[in-house]
Amino acid sequence: MRIILHVDLDAFFPSVEARANPELKGKPLVVGADPKEGQGRGVVSSASYEARNFGIKSAMPISRAWKLCPDCVYLRPNFELYVVASSNIMKILKSHADKFEQGGIDEAYLDISSKANNFAEARDLARKIMDEILNQEHLSCSVGVGPNKIVAKIASDFRKPFGLTVVEEKDVKGFLYPLKVGKLPGVGPKTERSLLELKIETIGDLASTKPETLTRLFGVWGMRLQKFANGVDEREVIEEYETKSIGRDVTFEKDSDDENQIFAVLNDLAEDVHEDVVSNALKFKTITIRVRYPHFETHTRSKSLMFPTDDLDILRNNAKRLIAPFMRGRKKVRLIGVRVSNLIYQFKPM
Repeated sequence: MRIILHVDLDAFFPSVEARANPELKGKPLVVGADPKEGQGRGVVSSASYEARNFGIKSAMPISRAWKLCPDCVYLRPNFELYVVASSNIMKILKSHADKFEQGGIDEAYLDISSKANNFAEARDLARKIMDEILNQEHLSCSVGVGPNKIVAKIASDFRKPFGLTVVEEKDVKGFLYPLKVGKLPGVGPKTERSLLELKIETIGDLASTKPETLTRLFGVWGMRLQKFANGVDEREVIEEYETKSIGRDVTFEKDSDDENQIFAVLNDLAEDVHEDVVSNALKFKTITIRVRYPHFETHTRSKSLMFPTDDLDILRNNAKRLIAPFMRGRKKVRLIGVRVSNLIYQFKPM
């Protein structure tokens, strides 16, 4: 029996800022680009729960956040401050794990299979970890406990902030199936809209959808989403894990030579990739697009930038330029994909 913990620090950037400056505690706080009175470019890196009450979310354009709440406190990210807090917390987490995998500056997976004989003991250990972080670092976290990584990750988001959710193997489907499909990691806003158009509203709906339907819409990723929806995840907790690339692709229901449709899907893919980049405090240097024609003829084109960035416009514009040569001749396209690589953290991991 595997027992996995996913530890997710609550509104990490704003919480660290409020810890450093107690006057900010309880205020709607947005960490990200300079809003410049609603005219700023860039995105929200993180928002406090008070700011989230106004509808502000990570990866949202900063100009949109300003319109939702011009009275929020807006701060530029201070990664030197965040990395110290993150490093201290990750040391605490690592001391309690058989295997430890840092998923980003504010989250980690712990395999505690030999530390706990059952889920009751796992609950006690998770609560001990939460209290230890709160007492030593004066920051809160939420913890999900499950039989694998995907269940633990969804569980950690179930009762935020400072929440603890334990899902045993026998309860996995009962826990997952009623949740909205957007709660499944990998289902971003655009994917969610596509699923809702098919009346796939819950994780249970996704779990029972015909595999060929998901493959037609999302390619191999569709099959993986269905496995996750059924609570199946064989991935191990990998020590010293490093993200090599982030990508998304879509297989069209019907082969398409509609340039407007192809560019619209490309934009959606770029936005999904960008959301993952921002939420993990990463920057990228290389952009790659993939195009697959009928009969599975596949081509890729890449461009490496002069500098690392997390700018959505740079990603979208370069993806369009890279795919443009494949649009000539009006040859129909079966699949397109966007990927970023040569990733660097905006902080120095442990």
